[in-house]
Parts: sequence; C-alpha cells; structure tokens
Amino acid sequence: MNSKLKKIIQDSNSIVFFGGAGVSTESGIPDFRSVDGLYNLKYKYPPETIISHSFFEHNPEEFYDFYKNKMIFLDAKPNSAHYKLAELEKQGKLKAVITQNIDGLHQIAGSKNVLELHGSVHRNYCMKCGKFYDVHTIVESKGVPKCGCGGTIKPDVVLYEESLKQEILEQSVQYIENADVLIVGGTSLVVYPAAGLINYYRGNKLILINKSSTPMDSRANIIINDSIGKVFE
Repeated sequence: MNSKLKKIIQDSNSIVFFGGAGVSTESGIPDFRSVDGLYNLKYKYPPETIISHSFFEHNPEEFYDFYKNKMIFLDAKPNSAHYKLAELEKQGKLKAVITQNIDGLHQIAGSKNVLELHGSVHRNYCMKCGKFYDVHTIVESKGVPKCGCGGTIKPDVVLYEESLKQEILEQSVQYIENADVLIVGGTSLVVYPAAGLINYYRGNKLILINKSSTPMDSRANIIINDSIGKVFE
C-alpha cells in the first residue's frame, strides 16, 4: 500500500469508502458496460435498455434471461479490498462503505455498515404482496419468477429510469460530510447521481484509486492509478 495512504489510514478514525464496479471486477464480476462479443450474439438490445424499468415491464422474460446470466455471480468471492475495508470497520476506523455494486460482496467479507446505492441481487420482492425472496429463488426459477400469490418477483435493484432510494442517498451524504478521509475506488465517477456524492466531502484527504483517470482527479489529494485489490493487499 502507498505509504502516504497507509499513514492517512493509521491516523484517521473517520474514513468513508465509496466504491464502484472496479471493486467487483477483481472478484471476477464483469462490468456489464464493457460489452463482450458473446453478449452481442445473444442479445438484441444494449444492456442499458434491458435493465431499464420499462423493458422489465414489457419484456420480463428477456429481462430475466439477461439478469440471471449477466448480473448474478454467486461463485464470486470477496477480494483483498473487500476484506481490508471490513477489517478497518472492525478497528473502528471505517464508518461506512457506500457502494454502486449489487453483489453483496462487502457483506460477505464482513462489512456491517454498507449503503447499497443500486440495491442488491440478494433481495427480491413480490410486486403484488411484498413477500421477500432470496437470490436462489430467482436463479432457480424458469422464466419469470412468480410468487405464490401470482405476482411477479422483482429484484431490489435500481434499474435505469428508476430513482435511487432517498433514504440511502441521505445517509450517504451524511457519512461523506462527516468523513475525515474519503477513499474513492474502482469508479470512473461518471454515473450520476452517485458521482455527485463526492461533492459533499469537505475534508482535505480525498483519495482516488482507479485504473484510469476520473473527472475528479484535480480535486484529489492522492491519486493511485492501479487496481484496488492490489493497493489494499
């Protein structure tokens, strides 16, 4: 780990981590934006269209075909970034993980206070009666998963055209405002409103860890262009 970063972490008891897809790609979960050749053969629509609210409503079979194949990775294991963050939380240094990922890997690694901006594949609800279903129900269902009451089961994941949960956004803003250190990792900071959260940070220890540059680089106090797993190892 970068020695400057190490010292900042040692000296702080109020760290917040904000993470994006890059935290999960190192656990073998592809960023669906980087569309592969296979994808083009199988699907007639771009991923942004398929995982939109209107597509879910009008083409639930195709939505679930894509969702089960491309959005759920139950074999993925947390990487060293996930474990390090959980450890920092246990030490009382890290106050919250704010994530754009929906895979639940932070919780599997042991993090307790995780704010999931885009929801989670592990939570699913009947749209009619509200009954809860875990991810295995979705994976094991044929076609569109249905509840006993006849309603369609929908993942608790924020689709395109849907707004982020206000409560999660407000909590995230609060944590970022009160953070002494803000570590941003594995995100290109281009997806709003999530990327706009960085604007609430008032401190002078903004650390950006990402393989490529981001629009916020000029505001960072430390920039590390490397894979986040490697940095946290």
